[in-house]
Amino acid sequence: MEAHDESAATRAWVLHPDITSNRNRRDGHAALEEAVSLALALPDLEVVGADVVPLPKTRAGYLIGSGKITELGAKFKANDVELVLIDGPVTPVQQRNLEKEWGVKILDRTGLILEIFSDRARTREGVLQVEMAALSYQRTRLVRAWTHLERQRGGLGFVGGPGETQIEADRRAIDEALTRLRRQLAKVVKTRELHRSARKKVPYPIVALVGYTNAGKSTLFNRLTGANVMVKDMLFATLDPTMRSVELPSGKDIILSDTVGFISDLPTQLVAAFRATLEEVLEADLILHVRDISHEESDEQAQDVLTIMSDLGVDKDTPVIEVWNKIDKLSPDAHAGFTAQAERRDDVFAVSAITGEGLEVLLDTVSESLTDPRSERTLTIPYADGRKRAWLFEQGVITEEDQSEDGFVVTVYWTARQEKNFRDM
Repeated sequence: MEAHDESAATRAWVLHPDITSNRNRRDGHAALEEAVSLALALPDLEVVGADVVPLPKTRAGYLIGSGKITELGAKFKANDVELVLIDGPVTPVQQRNLEKEWGVKILDRTGLILEIFSDRARTREGVLQVEMAALSYQRTRLVRAWTHLERQRGGLGFVGGPGETQIEADRRAIDEALTRLRRQLAKVVKTRELHRSARKKVPYPIVALVGYTNAGKSTLFNRLTGANVMVKDMLFATLDPTMRSVELPSGKDIILSDTVGFISDLPTQLVAAFRATLEEVLEADLILHVRDISHEESDEQAQDVLTIMSDLGVDKDTPVIEVWNKIDKLSPDAHAGFTAQAERRDDVFAVSAITGEGLEVLLDTVSESLTDPRSERTLTIPYADGRKRAWLFEQGVITEEDQSEDGFVVTVYWTARQEKNFRDM
């Protein structure tokens, strides 16, 4: 790995507009801390400062009041700031006006998350989804590439502004690119559907890890699978679902899926763009909702995750187990308190993915949750249909077999899932 060259990094300042008239707003300092973590997820940014900006309400053309603009402008100049990240939506007009006032580039929350998605996406589908979301975002802003970031790391780099004469040409180019990407994505999704139907023939249940970004899902995934998935203490470290088969201590096999971290105020277009990336959650037999229980906003983060799962259309009947992770970070008193709370509930487990504490009990419960009730059936399989008979033997569900004029007469002891897969063949 190359050493990070600080001198080549873009000097950035993070602002969180705290709109005091919004009663549903998050704590300003916690929101700023998260926004700084988002910024740090980009390798070529150096965050040199951060501020919460209290606003009674947003100012139409400039977002921020004139006095605050002057005060912040002096800070940016003194610190050689090149990029200001605003943790919230910024209209194209506000972006253009603030860039002119401050002489810096502006990136809002959606733009920043898209840059991170671009930097992290690994699979073909992930890359296509990011490009589509980025183009839709660009189309609303009619801006051209910001070559500084693009040159450094091939990111999306869509900060900056074209001349008015370019607007129609840009629109047309973006629309053509979107049409092309949709066609490519349709092919990729078709391939994934084939993989998924092939997986359905495997009798392994799918267990999906979901949670707020940075909750420790990938660390838990690595601990359980021995896989070397990238684990970094930064937001959005995982963007494409990683799937591994795992044998539980009970001997039961499952497929474990690690997914992108959820985040509050994730723009709608991004949720839509990543719906396919989260397909494994929609298909899961069991969901493990991993929470960073040491985080001061753990409850709010959990609520954000549940809201996004609902928006995605996750089946309400899919069982969910809450995993209170990072108990190793708690004080002894808090550790004892949370552990006692978890022990009183069947669907909550206090664990540490780092030390392994609590994982054995969690895995035993996962195994129990996935042990489907079985029923006995007697079937007659025509002699010409050897494939179905072979499949039943592969599944290990035949308890008795005889022959008749019409075919093999088999007694099977199977789950509802196995029966459905057999009927669908």
